[in-house]
Parts: sequence; C-alpha cells; structure tokens
Amino acid sequence: MFDPIEKLKEYVRHASVSADPKFADGMVGAQRFLTGLFQELGCKVDVIPTALHPVIVAKRIGEKSWPHVIIYGHYDVQPPDPLALWKTPPFEPTIKGGRIYGRGTADNKGPLLVHITAVARLLESNPQLPLNITFVVEGEEEIGSKNFKTFLKTNKHRLDGDFVFLSDTGIPTPDQLVVTVGLRGMLAFEIELTGPQSDLHSGMHGGVLMNPLQALAELCASLHTADGRVNIPGFYKLVVEPEPWERAQLKKAGLNKKQYAKFLGIKQFHTPLGFTPFEAIRFLPTLEFNGMSGGYQGEGTKTVIPSKASVKITCRLVPDQTPKKMKAMIFKAIRSRCPKGVTMKITEQHAATPYIVIPPDRSNTPKNQSLALAKCFRALDKAGTEVWGKPPLYLREGGSVGLLADLKEVLGLDAVMMGLFLPEDNLHAPNESFHLGVMAKGIETSQRVLAALAGV
Repeated sequence: MFDPIEKLKEYVRHASVSADPKFADGMVGAQRFLTGLFQELGCKVDVIPTALHPVIVAKRIGEKSWPHVIIYGHYDVQPPDPLALWKTPPFEPTIKGGRIYGRGTADNKGPLLVHITAVARLLESNPQLPLNITFVVEGEEEIGSKNFKTFLKTNKHRLDGDFVFLSDTGIPTPDQLVVTVGLRGMLAFEIELTGPQSDLHSGMHGGVLMNPLQALAELCASLHTADGRVNIPGFYKLVVEPEPWERAQLKKAGLNKKQYAKFLGIKQFHTPLGFTPFEAIRFLPTLEFNGMSGGYQGEGTKTVIPSKASVKITCRLVPDQTPKKMKAMIFKAIRSRCPKGVTMKITEQHAATPYIVIPPDRSNTPKNQSLALAKCFRALDKAGTEVWGKPPLYLREGGSVGLLADLKEVLGLDAVMMGLFLPEDNLHAPNESFHLGVMAKGIETSQRVLAALAGV
C-alpha cells in the first residue's frame, strides 16, 4: 500500500501550472504521475487530448449492475507568484506543524489523492469490490475548464456513471465536515477605455480632454450603491431566495463575524442591508473589480495622461442567474454609462453557470433524484458523523466550479462535493498548504462512503 503523504510530495514536485507554457514539463510530469498511480490500482487509463491540456480517464469497471461513481479532480495548479512571499519552495513540499506546504497541496492534488487512497485501500482489502469507478482528471480547471465541455460531449460514452464525487470545496474548521450543495457562477470580462491616440504630457494638454483614468473611475464608481448593492437595473431580479433549511444549516455552522473580519484583516464588513457576511458570500451575486491599469506605474512621477485605461471585472452569479441571461443586461448598463470623450471596448472572458444540488429528505428535493446520488448523500452523512464526530453541514459556497453545470447539462449527472480545504490553506496564494489531519479523516470518510455504495 502506498503512503499518501509521500505520494502527495511526489505529485506536488511536478509544477503543473496550466496558465503558463513555461511549466509544460510540469504538466506532462503530473499526467505521467497520475497515469502510473491509476495503473497501480489496476485501472485502464486513457490520456485524451484536448485543444490544450489532456484529460486523464482511468476506469475500473466490472458488472454493469454495479453502481458507477465518477471521481473528478484536476492536476493543474495556480502560478506560484509572488515567489518572494513563500516561506518554503512552492514545488518542494515541506511538512511542518501538521501541514504539508506547496503549490497544489490543497487545490487539488491533496483532495484528489484522498479519494485515490480510499479506492486503493478498498481494493487492497477487497479486489472484487462491486463498484464501478471512473476517475476523470482535467488539466485546465485553473484557467476556466475551457475545453472540458467539448471533452464531455465527445466522450459521453466513457462517462456513463450515476453521479460525480469530488473534493474541490472548503470546510470552516478541521473538525467540521461540509458537504457543498451549491456554487456561484461567473461572468468575467475586461473594459478598456481609450481617449487620445497616444499618451500626452499632462502639463501641455491636461484640462482639455477626458482622462481615461478619470473616466474609468467614474464608470466603476457608478456600478455600486453606497450600501454595497450592484447598481444595475434588474441585477437581482432572477435571484432565488435560499430555502429555510439552508439558512438553518448556515446558522448551525456557528460562524463568528469578529473572527472572520480578523482573518480578512478588515475593520468592518460592507454587505448589502439585511444580509450577514456569511449569507452574502453564499446567497447573493456580486460585481467585483479584480484589477485596474493605465498610465505610469513605475517609481516616482511621470506627468502623463494615458491613452488607455482598463479594469478587469468578475460577477459571481447565483440561481437563477446564468451568464447568458446576465451578460446583455450588464453590458448594456455599462455601455450606457461610458463617459463622453472616451471610447469603450468590452472583452468577454470565461463564464460559468451557478450550480445547486438538493440533498435527499429536504422539502425541495426533486422527486426524480437519482437513487445512487441519494444513497451517496446518506452514506456521506453517516460516515461524516462517525469520522468527524458531528454531522456534516450542507452549505453553499461562494466560489465557482463551472464544470459542474457542464456535467449536469451534458451528462445529466449531479455532484456530491465533500469539502476538504480550510480558509487558512491559502488557495491561490503564497504558502498554500493542506492539513494532514483533514487529509486522514477525508481518506477514512471517502473509504466508508465508497464501501457503502458497493454494499460491503
């Protein structure tokens, strides 16, 4: 039996950054590492090309009558920048204080290895385990899963499972398991404003034309009200109110506003009236500025009026908002507010549809819910309670995993999301880490869930 911690170290050493071609060797190394690991389990492995990074499909298939679980993960990671802020080398895993540090440890290499280890242990004790298993591991999640939907459409015949099981969401503390039941969608775009045909001397020409930076500031300021709501007509019209059981589950989480503010490093919250910060990040849509540029950015002063200024924006969407429904509304409002004296260009980037799945035995559980999906939810509830010492919580999360809506649309499959990373794991930031105690409990939980599905 392999040691999951040693395997995770080996996996993290492959610098599999999907966004940067300089890390091509790391991407190939991660693919080969997983291929070898799946072959150790006795899986038939196919590495299926896409327009960019391939998808790994590893299958362990027996009788057609057996339940069939698809386990999803991704082998790509975020860039390690800024390197100066790392306390340990990002691609040389280091264990200290009950954690393993390194890029990808929590997102998503550690959580994926949780499920691989659970399968390995089950098959070691019962090689004839009556459970069909397909691993699907992509290499573009960190850049929006841009080719994953095409892969799904082309390979539907390979993915005839009952539901998807994955761990790419979070938990609040090391002793509280969360089953994620919803994720927000995404609409990402960039606005570029152009004024003069080239940069100008601000003394010679200032005061006679609209400065693109000023225009950008005025435009951005118009997109929110003073109380934090998005100031676009109809923006909240499609928002579906959370069910009472969702609010009750969130209340059970016992989240503390003072601790959250301290974690964020802020003195006060800025949320729409009537919503706690914990409700706002789960149940409300947003419009956020992710980066602005224009003019001189170097040391000292350069007296210049820039020719161009730009802002990167992402909108997080909630049911029943979809990128298609919201895009025209948002772009129309933004174009109508373009200040005179500049021209506007909007560049669309990636998008994701919000996703929600209702656990069994709730007032709004769909009547046609898959029996295998319901069985997995109930098994996870039981295993989570036994392993973690308290019942799991069923919560939405504020982030986006666009591939879930694609899985639902193309394959008709819902997902069971077992959260495993913590706020302090620093996803997408320097000093990313994975809690080894959470990893151990995750392996035991996954093993019990998969055994229950197999009926052993």
